[in-house]
Amino acid sequence: QVQLVESGGGLVQPGGSLRLSCAASGSIFSINAMGWYRQAPGKGRELVAVVFGGGSTSYADSVKGRFTVSRDNAKNTVFLQMNTLKPEDTAVYYCNAQIETSVRQTARSFWGQGTQVTVSS
Repeated sequence: QVQLVESGGGLVQPGGSLRLSCAASGSIFSINAMGWYRQAPGKGRELVAVVFGGGSTSYADSVKGRFTVSRDNAKNTVFLQMNTLKPEDTAVYYCNAQIETSVRQTARSFWGQGTQVTVSS
């Protein structure tokens, strides 16, 4: 019913920048939260940044001051501006959204397919 499609990943040198995008489409009544997770090889998936329905944001300590999450509500799209990238930022980045698909249903979690971000010199 709902699809999340990420884009913007790639290879970048340490200190560089990337901007990730995630667009949600399908049967969407409302979006309660939308954000980004990442998973490095051999590690678990961790929350990177999220925008809540009221507009507030939350960041992992490791990315505070370097990453910025934003949202275009009209287009059901969330962005992650990543600056001053470090090798430890290398991971697959996944978009996630908590979405109500109808007025009768509670919010459910949906995931994008993931986009690879590699930070290396």
